[in-house]
Amino acid sequence: MARVTDKQPSVLGSLDWWTIGIYIALLIFGWISVCGASYTYGDTDIFSLSTRSGMQIVWIGTSLFLGLVILLLDDKFYDTFSYVIYGIFLVLLFLTIFNPHEIKGSRSWLVLGPLRLQPAEFAKFATALAISKLMGSYGFNIHRWKDFTAASAVVVLPMLFIIAQKETGSALVYLSFFLMFYREGMPGSVLFTGLAMVIYFVLGIKYENVMLFDTQTSVGKFIVLLLVQIFSAVLINVYCKDKKKMLIVLYSCLGATLICFLFSVYVIPSFNIVWVQLIICLVLIGYLLYNWLRTHLSNYFYILAFTIGSIVFFYSADYVLNNVMEPHQRVRINVLLGLDEDISGAGYNVHQSEIAIGSGGLQGKGFLNGTQTKLKFVPEQDTDFIFCTVGEEEGFLGSAGVLCLFLALILRLMYLSERQPFAFGRIYGYCVLGIFLFHVFINVGMVLGLTPVIGIPLPFFSYGGSSLWGFTLLLFIFLRIDAGRNLVRT
Repeated sequence: MARVTDKQPSVLGSLDWWTIGIYIALLIFGWISVCGASYTYGDTDIFSLSTRSGMQIVWIGTSLFLGLVILLLDDKFYDTFSYVIYGIFLVLLFLTIFNPHEIKGSRSWLVLGPLRLQPAEFAKFATALAISKLMGSYGFNIHRWKDFTAASAVVVLPMLFIIAQKETGSALVYLSFFLMFYREGMPGSVLFTGLAMVIYFVLGIKYENVMLFDTQTSVGKFIVLLLVQIFSAVLINVYCKDKKKMLIVLYSCLGATLICFLFSVYVIPSFNIVWVQLIICLVLIGYLLYNWLRTHLSNYFYILAFTIGSIVFFYSADYVLNNVMEPHQRVRINVLLGLDEDISGAGYNVHQSEIAIGSGGLQGKGFLNGTQTKLKFVPEQDTDFIFCTVGEEEGFLGSAGVLCLFLALILRLMYLSERQPFAFGRIYGYCVLGIFLFHVFINVGMVLGLTPVIGIPLPFFSYGGSSLWGFTLLLFIFLRIDAGRNLVRT
């Protein structure tokens, strides 16, 4: 007869050594990259503590020690003290807003003598623990607005404090938690709404001053308003299961727009179609409101909110870009969208990193042989832009190898998350997965000129203790939770 004992297997025997192996490999390649990025011709000792490569060894060693300490603690510690840890880091984030030490325009650093720490890096694991504790509690239902709002507040609050520190890039990382929300049952419409907003912003801003043929109609406004109508029509079919009404809305909007377009081209070229599109949107809003009141289906209300929100967001995006964002942020977005060709200013970093990566070719120039990085053409080449060092010295093959390592880590985290017996472990695992995925995608993307330059580190590669400790905390807490998931059943 089987019996359950309280005996727990040893931590070492329960650890997922595949993940630890990937972690060690990333640390090694990260140190090689920091060494290559910080090395200057004539240096004789890359292990000296006076060099960045030498100091990175210290950060790696302390990270390994930190990981060991985490593994020695009981896995229930993280569940029990989740809210306490979250509260401590919220206080630190709030106090950092008033930090008198400003580094590169950001007040996100706490300076303690020779040591500089960035609380925003550590607040990620604290937020992940708190959100896991909340969503893993009995009775939590993400489909209830009350519960979903509470969970969102746990994520948004540290974001607001970090934004107040003028550290927008680190704040955007917290959006990765919504990937976990989606895994836990958040409606796909929320992610679709976020994607739609990005499309509105990019198309609207990029083509705002481009005119449709020889008319007075802005291509950006024309496309965005047409997309709002099409998206709203499709949502009627998806969420209200009414194909007939979808076709009515779709054909009406497209037909009216086509007639106005022909009128503008062949009759009155000065006629602005956008005004008619706005009227069509108002009629669409009235139609959705009528169906909501008549049928009392909440889905019509959500589609109505989506339509109104889309229009409000689009017309406020231009104001936010030109009046709310900092000048350097605005210039970076304009450069990314191709509105400015500022290769000597805001676009300099990306331009130089693209040259460095392109010069690496297939196999790279070899360790310590990169010219762009050795001559310091790429600013922040050992922190935010360290991936360009990988591309130049290790070439396409080395870059692909690094990305494969990150992919293996992401897939392993997904596997470990799915095998957790309790919601707390699964949710925390997906939080860690989302954070790593966001960092890798955005960092590599900005080095290649595919995403905005928002200044976030590449996990285990970028120089510095705060980011390395922060990522180690994230990963090893999850490994400890996973190691303690099973009791011995004999």
